[in-house]
Amino acid sequence: MPFDAASQPLSLPRWRSLDAEEDDRRLSLTLEGQPLIQLRLEPGDTLQVHVQSLCSERPQQALWAACYWLLSRDPARQRLAVHLPSSVPQALASGLLLAGEVAGVYLCERALFWQLPQPWLVASNSGAYPQQMQFSNGKRHPRRAPKPRGEVYRRFDARLGAWVSLRTLEVDQDLERFNRWQNHPRVEKFWQEAGSLEQHRAYLTKLEADPHTLTLIGCFDDQPFAYFEAYWAKEDRIAPFYPADDYDRGIHMLVGEEAHRGPHKVASWLSALVHYLFLDDPRTQRVVAEPRADNGKMIGYMHDQCFHCDKEFDFPHKRAALMILGRERFFERCKLA
Repeated sequence: MPFDAASQPLSLPRWRSLDAEEDDRRLSLTLEGQPLIQLRLEPGDTLQVHVQSLCSERPQQALWAACYWLLSRDPARQRLAVHLPSSVPQALASGLLLAGEVAGVYLCERALFWQLPQPWLVASNSGAYPQQMQFSNGKRHPRRAPKPRGEVYRRFDARLGAWVSLRTLEVDQDLERFNRWQNHPRVEKFWQEAGSLEQHRAYLTKLEADPHTLTLIGCFDDQPFAYFEAYWAKEDRIAPFYPADDYDRGIHMLVGEEAHRGPHKVASWLSALVHYLFLDDPRTQRVVAEPRADNGKMIGYMHDQCFHCDKEFDFPHKRAALMILGRERFFERCKLA
């Protein structure tokens, strides 16, 4: 499992050095061979987690690791009841644990746990970018934060046994790959962006300069397989077709490598992409998409990830399905593991 013994608490995990000895009643986690936390488990409607020993040097990290392990092992589990001999203030302050009705018993809620920005975000999300409204192209919207560069998100998908990560597209590095993907007949059917290297350089350079769109490369175990565009819906062409909020994000998606197609891969990367966008700004309440209405396979995959189809509508170039996923729905029903 992913953890880095040399890191600071809750920094980006990179190595699979978190080991466990477990059965239905006990769980013991070690980090680089050093004891981290020992638990006695009491199964029930809510799993009762009795902390028997806790690393005194990193209690917050130890509790996070235990919650991560137990929630990842059972994606249907909604909460844990953690019995602690004494409180860990940092765990309460962060939202990792909530004070329960019984003294010494704290709750870890799945819907809160996956909203903690670390360790999934590469850059620490210490606060939302200040809001100042502005006009561009006749549209009133918040000023957007400078776009990031490099890797922005990383998570170990326990179901695939692989890292899923997102990094920003670099035109010189990714141009040939993007060109090859866009000229594939399967991709061209839905994207309609086949063209030359020069045309695609112009396309990507324009998006690079556009503050409302972030271009991303999706990777499994650091191998690029997909291209995504994440955009602020308020400034986008989709805005007239639904009541877009100031911090709604939209997505365009392209899987370029045939080896990484299939529903199990979509479940991993689509949940990662949505997870990143909800973590990137806590004010984002919805993620939207507008696939072609006849792209039944993609729409089905999105339904599997809790999107719903609000309606169909007509863009100048296509009949589209408006797919929407709300923040509350995602974190309550997500199957992140």
